[in-house]
Formats: sequence, C-alpha cells, structure tokens
Amino acid sequence: MSGYDRLKSYLPAYYDGVLEMEQLTGTEGPEVDLLATRIEELLNQSYPESATWAISRYEKDLQITAEAGKPIEQRRSVVISKMRGHGNVSGSLIKNVAQAYDGGEVDVSVTPADYKITITFIDTLGIPPNLDDLKDALNDIKPAHLTLEYEFRFLLVRDVNNVMTFDQLKQTPFSKFAFRRTGG
Repeated sequence: MSGYDRLKSYLPAYYDGVLEMEQLTGTEGPEVDLLATRIEELLNQSYPESATWAISRYEKDLQITAEAGKPIEQRRSVVISKMRGHGNVSGSLIKNVAQAYDGGEVDVSVTPADYKITITFIDTLGIPPNLDDLKDALNDIKPAHLTLEYEFRFLLVRDVNNVMTFDQLKQTPFSKFAFRRTGG
C-alpha cells in the first residue's frame, strides 16, 4: 500500500473528494513512502549481512583495512568472520569463520599431533574468490604453533562424463575443473 493510500485510509469519509485533502495526501504520500524506504535502508545497515554504505563503519570499528575495488560481498564476509572470531579458538570457531567467507559447507579437522588444521571446502567448486582474506582472518585467530591447510573440490572427469549436459559444461568456468600437469 502506498503512502497516499495509507494516508487516505486514516481520513474520515467526509474528506473524500475535498480538493485540499486530495492535494495534501497527494504530496505527503510520496514523502511517507520515502521515509519508509529510508527507515528500512537504515535498519539494513544495522546488520553486516545487509549493510551497504555502513560496511566501512564496521571495517573501521573492527580495524579491518579494506582494499579498494573489493566487492561488497567479500567485504561483508570479512566483517562477519571478524565478528565471529572473538573468543577461545576451537574447531567450531574456525569452521564458523571459514563458512562466513565461503558461504557454503566447510569441514574443519584438527590434527594436534601434526600441529595442523585442515579446512575442506565441501560445497564450493574451485578456489574461493576471497581465499586470501580467509587466510588472514584465520591466521589472526589460530594459535601460532598450528599450520593451516586448505583442501579444494574440483570437477573431475567422472563428475562430468555422462552426468553433465553440454549446456551445463558450457556454463561451467574452467577454474572449477581439476587439471593434472604432466611432463616438464
């Protein structure tokens, strides 16, 4: 319902057809619509998942250096993971931070005997676009004596042969496929 219609619904019936009230609601209605839009936009800035112009405020508050030209989705994922990354470090915390960057399912295994944390990207094909940001975030929160290892999922011939149509193959970028180098 538009602001004009909302204002008209509040008026008593005897104002129907009164020129002055028509002009008043006709000019104030769009202002009510604009106000509602601005309130919704402001509320969206309260959450990093939907923030646009306020993302720079989150970055400043969390002491994140933003790279010029980085897409807003990647900037949001950096902010969200930094917000999630406070407290004691555990496998579930690392998984939580990694999923904030990737947006898909991530498996984290900790091998204390080898001083190693392995992060496996389950839903994502290829290398995530903001892997460097994820590495920085995880290096900030992990204990210094542990190393990080990343495992990626790529399309293999068995995933494509008699499974994908030609049109599906045309839509899939090369970065999603695994290639083996042979020779020098």
